[in-house]
Amino acid sequence: MEVPALIERFIKFRDESNKNSGLHPIIITCHILSTFLHIHPFIDASSVRRIWGYIISGTSEKRFNRTICFGSVKHIQCFNEVPSTTLFNLLRLKVKMSTISDKIKEIEAEMARTQKNKATSYHLGTLKAKLAKLRKELMTPQGGSGGGGGVGFDVAKTGVARVGFVGFPSVGKSTLMSKLTGTFSAVAAYEFTTLTTVPGVLQYKGAKIQILDLPGIVEGAKDGRGRGRQVIAVARTCSIIFLVLDVLKPLTHKKIIETELEGYGIRLNKQPPNIYFKKKEKGGINMTNTVPLSNLDLDQVKAVLSEYKIHNADVNFKCDATVDDLIDVIEGRIYIPAIYVLNKIDQISIEELDLIYKIPHAVPISAHHEWNFDELLDKMWEYLNLIRIYTKPKGQLPDYSAPVVLRQNLRSVEEFCNSIHKGIVKQFKYALVWGSSAKHQPQKVGLTHILNDEDVVQLVKQ
Repeated sequence: MEVPALIERFIKFRDESNKNSGLHPIIITCHILSTFLHIHPFIDASSVRRIWGYIISGTSEKRFNRTICFGSVKHIQCFNEVPSTTLFNLLRLKVKMSTISDKIKEIEAEMARTQKNKATSYHLGTLKAKLAKLRKELMTPQGGSGGGGGVGFDVAKTGVARVGFVGFPSVGKSTLMSKLTGTFSAVAAYEFTTLTTVPGVLQYKGAKIQILDLPGIVEGAKDGRGRGRQVIAVARTCSIIFLVLDVLKPLTHKKIIETELEGYGIRLNKQPPNIYFKKKEKGGINMTNTVPLSNLDLDQVKAVLSEYKIHNADVNFKCDATVDDLIDVIEGRIYIPAIYVLNKIDQISIEELDLIYKIPHAVPISAHHEWNFDELLDKMWEYLNLIRIYTKPKGQLPDYSAPVVLRQNLRSVEEFCNSIHKGIVKQFKYALVWGSSAKHQPQKVGLTHILNDEDVVQLVKQ
């Protein structure tokens, strides 16, 4: 039988088998190809290499038929010197291998079957570590590094904070963006109107806050559906996330989006575990704890670290951590505050609105009618943990039009000076402070003084 005719039969059998079974197409392909190679042992090594090249390259059938006729595809050229016996072994190996997604499903199924108790905690911890590694491998772009990734998704960071709108298509993200910032973001009555990241700037309490309207995500976004990886990768760079939900089905969408973001290593409205972790070159695993641990022991910690090929490290637990907390620290996962923006409240009753208010971290609004924007922006400011410090030139009134915005955890006089200019600290003599942080008005302070919201500061140089 000629090779093109064999390929035609091969494709026909592959398609029929793909319809009648739930196996992965690559596994079906390898099974059928192996059968054909046994039925037709006279097929030369060159044809085998071409068929194998089709499998590993993932080309279309049209391109594959052209390859059979003319050859010269780089995936096939790399096999020119490979013996036929090696190719047969590769085919058998390919049948046994499963994709990363299949492995993830297998581990998730095994975890679901396993009862949770002390006897199985070691096994479950190992499975969770394997699952985290596979998900990280699945999320890593091929042939490149992480990040926003993709044309239309890389946006320069501006302002004191960045807010990302994440949600399903047609929930009102673009309308909310246009109303808050005045930036045009396409709005229509069909899904996926927004296809790239649309940036805008919100002026609030004297601070410039960058707003990003991201394309709608779908279930399976963490696995790459609907450019979901690019969307969630941009969400990782945000200071706060607005999860925009349809108020008619908030809990359904909320759960799905939380799962997608969790799968990409984003933890919403949670505090990072108080765990000190540092790799070292030798000395084994040194584990200490300042509080009693009810969920972990040394063997479990070693099992999790061994999955990451870490055999020498110092681990100090300052909280009653779980296996998931330890994995979060090893993976370097991100903790981001989030507000659940429940849009379209003009379509529900007052009684339903009272129930909606019971959802934690939620703010009901109507983007179309601009209802309840004040509460949304106030909560955004609260979750961002920002404070405003006003400057006062000597002999003049304070400048209330352009405050210096600092974070709650970085609000010393030194941080205030550095936010204006790095060279001010070298010339700093003292500062005069008016406001709630001062014991008397004004108070003469040094670089270590901690400022409060809406304090007024006058700097005196040497």
